Amino acid sequence: MILLAEPVQKQIDSPARYSMITAVLVLCSLVVVSGIYVTLPLGSLLADAFQASPARVAWASSAFTFAYALGFLLFAPLSERFGRWPLMLSGLLALGLITPMLGLAPGLSALIALRAVQGLAAATFAPTVMIYVAESFPQERRVAAMGFVSTGFLVSAIAGQLFSSAVSEKWGWSYVFYIHGGLCLVATVLFSIFIPRGEEIRTKAGLAALYKQLPALFLQKRLVLCYLICLTILLTFVGMYTIFQDYLTKLSFALTAAQLMQVRAAGLAGMILAPFAGRLAAKFGFKRTLQAGLLLAAAGLGAVGLSSSLPVLVVMSIVYISGISVMIPVLISLIGLLAGERRGPAITVYSLMLFIGASAGPQVALNLLKAGSSLSAFEALAALLLVAFGLSCFIKAPEI
Repeated sequence: MILLAEPVQKQIDSPARYSMITAVLVLCSLVVVSGIYVTLPLGSLLADAFQASPARVAWASSAFTFAYALGFLLFAPLSERFGRWPLMLSGLLALGLITPMLGLAPGLSALIALRAVQGLAAATFAPTVMIYVAESFPQERRVAAMGFVSTGFLVSAIAGQLFSSAVSEKWGWSYVFYIHGGLCLVATVLFSIFIPRGEEIRTKAGLAALYKQLPALFLQKRLVLCYLICLTILLTFVGMYTIFQDYLTKLSFALTAAQLMQVRAAGLAGMILAPFAGRLAAKFGFKRTLQAGLLLAAAGLGAVGLSSSLPVLVVMSIVYISGISVMIPVLISLIGLLAGERRGPAITVYSLMLFIGASAGPQVALNLLKAGSSLSAFEALAALLLVAFGLSCFIKAPEI
């Protein structure tokens, strides 16, 4: 295992420095993970540009998240062997070089292939950044820092869509990737300046031995239950926004692109609970806080499908996102505690399961729409969260 905590802490001489490091990590997380979501508002534009079906265009999202999730398995052991800081920096730089190429893609197949490469590069940053925080920050600052970084991941889901909608409406879809690539380069510079590298003590174990640690995690029942719950989080999140694209631009709503962007922006209000998830877990326990988040999200998502009023729909989507914003930091902290010395690999698998769900989200949503209606699609996703709540009942969570 890499021991970062003591060397990094010796380099940080004030609380203000911790705040700056946290802010830069949140910014980098926001830039990297927003790459997952920038293609969600581009569905109709890409379909028109490449004369392709919506189902095929959806692979522009799925290819990124699938490669992103698989990349976790590849890069987590490499970070154990070669270090967290070098891996994250190289990933940010790679994103800055690869992302603009998507704007030059000659066809949809090329764009989908480049999205997969982009997703693989992004996998160097998360979950490595969460492991870096867990190993580098002192206990009294660790949960708060993880909460803020998790919030960065969550905000990226909305911010990525807002950025994509605004840029594509003004300059066209290709400029989404040109500008995003520039932001990745800015993040690379900020990371290299403000994030301490530390004197990393790297494991001498071979890569084969490190890779063998990952399957062993699935022998722990409590971790498996947590991982199954992880699958539902971003699957329902990405699924909801995929359905929104169809639901709110047709039928009785008929929203314009600008109005749809405002609906997405409203979801940011639901993120406010994420930094406080650690305090809620400390007061009520991991299990109760997780279950409260699941029920809140299920209720909000179910009500979205039942509402014919746009204001009510927006409020219920905020309720749903509030539940999600509580679940993510609580789950990652719970998994870290349950895994003990295998915290690094366990957080890697957590991120893998989370983003496998995200990669499946667009396809699941489109198939639900094809099989029924928007109402039935929303309710099916809400039911999935209730199944996750049922699984949570069998988790024996440690006290904190």
